[in-house]
Amino acid sequence: MAEEREKIVLRGRGVVGGLAEGEALVSKRGIELLFGLNRDTGMITEWKHPLKGQSIKGKILVFPFHRGSSGWGGTFISAHSRGNGPLAMVIRDSDFFATNAAVATGIPLVAELDADPCQVIESGDWVKVDADRGVVEVYKKRV
Repeated sequence: MAEEREKIVLRGRGVVGGLAEGEALVSKRGIELLFGLNRDTGMITEWKHPLKGQSIKGKILVFPFHRGSSGWGGTFISAHSRGNGPLAMVIRDSDFFATNAAVATGIPLVAELDADPCQVIESGDWVKVDADRGVVEVYKKRV
């Protein structure tokens, strides 16, 4: 019988409602998408970013905050419209640009959690986002 994965529950503010679950892609640094995301592949291309070469496509994107200008939202929306966006976003510090992008694409967004999601969640963890209730369930990856 397979072992159960460790489960951690984080509670925060559901900014844009909805449900999603999938594998986490976690950045401990802010993400600059205007010149740091390939819209046609979902690959992070930001020079010297720790996630450079990884795709946000089909992931639960976890990061502390957006970096850059208002072009961030446009790039995010463009990638999403091409099928290359994340399933949901979990953000430590919500802001206008990330919120606007989530509203425009209809993807769930949870922010301002009771623990820093960038410290609790690791890339590869399975994450269930219930943005209607502001709940994020984290199932730690097996090692």
